[in-house]
Amino acid sequence: MAMDSVLGETIETDECCATTVCCAPGPVLGMAVETAETLAQLFKAISSPVRVQMLDILSRHAGEVCVCDIENQFDLSQPTISHHLGVLRKAGLVQSEQRGLWAFYFVRPAALEQVRGWLAGITTDKRG
Repeated sequence: MAMDSVLGETIETDECCATTVCCAPGPVLGMAVETAETLAQLFKAISSPVRVQMLDILSRHAGEVCVCDIENQFDLSQPTISHHLGVLRKAGLVQSEQRGLWAFYFVRPAALEQVRGWLAGITTDKRG
């Protein structure tokens, strides 16, 4: 073990990482900042169980679902439902279309494919 000093504190590090021999060539970023930000926004949007349930409802019903039918599935206030749908819409996971007094929501498959594709890439064993 080698000793490094960071902000006046002594920490232990592996000796192999203190040299460039074992770590060369080092890892490189494989994702653009914009892609990482987009994915982080998508994951943040689906970090709520309510929003996951909303996506489930929308994905199981081909076409559109009226906001009133979504509201009926939850014991939440209308403003809270609107907030959750707004988060999903802002992240690009769903879209809505106004028809008279009611908004109809539907999943954007391209956004879900982006998440699915990234997850498939990190779950693949790249060691050979």
